[in-house]
Amino acid sequence: MIEAYGASNVGCVRTNNEDYFLVAPTLGQYVVADGMGGAQAGEHASKLAVETVHALLQDLDPTHRDSDTVSDALVSAFEEANRRVMDAAASDPGLEGMGTTLIAAMESDDGLVIASVGDSRGYEYENDKLKLITEDQTWVNEVGRRLGIEEESLKTHPMRHVLTMAIGVSEQLRVHTYELHPTPGSQVLLCSDGLHGVAPEEEVAEILHSNDSLESKCDQLIAAARAHGGPDNVTAVLLRAL
Repeated sequence: MIEAYGASNVGCVRTNNEDYFLVAPTLGQYVVADGMGGAQAGEHASKLAVETVHALLQDLDPTHRDSDTVSDALVSAFEEANRRVMDAAASDPGLEGMGTTLIAAMESDDGLVIASVGDSRGYEYENDKLKLITEDQTWVNEVGRRLGIEEESLKTHPMRHVLTMAIGVSEQLRVHTYELHPTPGSQVLLCSDGLHGVAPEEEVAEILHSNDSLESKCDQLIAAARAHGGPDNVTAVLLRAL
């Protein structure tokens, strides 16, 4: 059993919120998307991607929830979301160039399966330790680090915000999947880069360490990002294994 809560905030700089999230515990679905694109395009992309994944995963047989089945279903849903976002952008000049990151967690028979595209992240907090589960599909992670550029330089590198993969950008989609087996009391955090790219991990871990409710923790995570300037939209979906 898992309890969950999610919250999103426009931040301190942006005028609109291009993040979108879903918490559907009865279906075991938890999704976060961080949209990009001019005008309202980013908002459209993130909402369309999340709703596509939500709709397609509703058809998953609840009696066959092994990790491989869930993983395959997530990848297929992400691929369909990619097609729908690309099709929507191609049919409306006002949506041209839109895209979104996408991360989803879904309950399986023996835990959770996480799928991700882009740089929205999944963390696990267990035994008082915060561990990054997902791998960013960014220039910094896939190019900069492999070139041996120092971490301090990467923090201010002009390419630091460039994604190497996103929903709605290319027909060639790479979806990363991960299996988790959370123990009772452990927590899983799904978040946009408005949180993980702004609030230090030490602060995130301190918030998750408390005995506060999931709602309170999500509010505190958003407040932490805002306290550090809140330059982007902030979204946090927090799960706790019971």
